[in-house]
Amino acid sequence: MANIGKRTTKIREGVDPAKAYPLEEAVKMIKDRAKAKFDETIEIAMNLGVDPKHADQMVRGVVTLPNGTGRTVRVGVFARGPKADEAKAAGADVVGAEDLFEKVNGGTIEFDRCIATPDMMGLVGRLGKVLGPRGMMPNPRVGTVTMDVTNAVKGAKGGSVEFRVEAAGILQAGVGKASFAADKLVENIRAFTDAVNKAKPSGAKGHYVNRVSISSTMGPGIKVDMATLAPAAAEK
Repeated sequence: MANIGKRTTKIREGVDPAKAYPLEEAVKMIKDRAKAKFDETIEIAMNLGVDPKHADQMVRGVVTLPNGTGRTVRVGVFARGPKADEAKAAGADVVGAEDLFEKVNGGTIEFDRCIATPDMMGLVGRLGKVLGPRGMMPNPRVGTVTMDVTNAVKGAKGGSVEFRVEAAGILQAGVGKASFAADKLVENIRAFTDAVNKAKPSGAKGHYVNRVSISSTMGPGIKVDMATLAPAAAEK
């Protein structure tokens, strides 16, 4: 326990929790402190001036990061016939209809992202209590209820990230790995914050983005100076 405490103290050295750092500097600091024995995920947290309890203040969307996420994503697809064949050809890990429903309903979930063709939603909708809490329920707003199965599967495997604001207006997501070059992480972060800015709901009043911070899985959170993000993503 003492060693863990020393490690924690060491990685926090030089980080001023009250200071907002330029994005490039913040990324360098995060990478320098990612010392775990595994490739840590770089995560972003955004504090938004919205109340997701109100439908007109919900922030939700999907963005394809220019440099991917660095993680292997298992994709499950609910489809029948030619669309099921298309999903398999596109690289989906699990494809099915009633058979897949029974598996998932029984608690066996062998995928990280779920896609469905529109005709399957009557069936998939019955899995709301299983998929909903995990953030896996297919939704046309983020392109996971679609007839374009090929692009949906390739997007999910190629770096697309779904985002959704949580309670207290906090939005979090993984935007890469500690092994990524700093400039690649900067590009991913700017793409992500730009997408969140573009997803600003009609009911949002006042400041939309109040705070942005980044961290690695085991590292400290570092506040980012929003003026150094892409112009469209800076606080307005």
